[in-house]
Amino acid sequence: MTRRAADVRLDSLLRTACDVIVERGLANTRTADVAQAAGVSQALVFYHFATKERLLAQAFAYAVEQDLARLDAVVRSSAPPLTKLRRLLRLYTPAGRSISWSMWIDGWAESLRTPELEKVCRRLDLRWRQDLAAVITDGVAAGTFDCTDPAGAAWRINAVMDGLAVQLAVHERVITRRQVGEWIRLVAARELGLDPSQLD
Repeated sequence: MTRRAADVRLDSLLRTACDVIVERGLANTRTADVAQAAGVSQALVFYHFATKERLLAQAFAYAVEQDLARLDAVVRSSAPPLTKLRRLLRLYTPAGRSISWSMWIDGWAESLRTPELEKVCRRLDLRWRQDLAAVITDGVAAGTFDCTDPAGAAWRINAVMDGLAVQLAVHERVITRRQVGEWIRLVAARELGLDPSQLD
């Protein structure tokens, strides 16, 4: 197999693994399930990943990297900090049947039992907070935000976003997307010395 064919096959296996994980959950996904769904031998799965834990960690990272690519596009844009913040808040809120949020929630839970997944999950999760903190820091420097602790504010805003997003993703009709958006804007506005309407 050429290197290019191996890369294509690896990408295909990761996409298939993500589909299986969304359907079965991380804890209930077996290498045999991924092999069967991909139409390949289980030996080939082990060739690429060596262990089930590595397969799960890499599939989780593969799915989440798509979210992080959208995050990077916002952070690296030339937009002013307030515009970036608005975009980040919208980006974080689950929309429709969120496969991404299903992966995040499942990843957090399984990280309690799978050290390799916990390392990947922690690294990717911290990216959100670091990038949010960077946007807040830029906004403070520009005089747009009033915040003495950008890193702490990023953690507090993110904690509220995580909690509300989990409720929205897991418990249908307990809260609405509109409420989630309003509450996140309210918390972010209080942290950054803004009026919530500035984040609409």
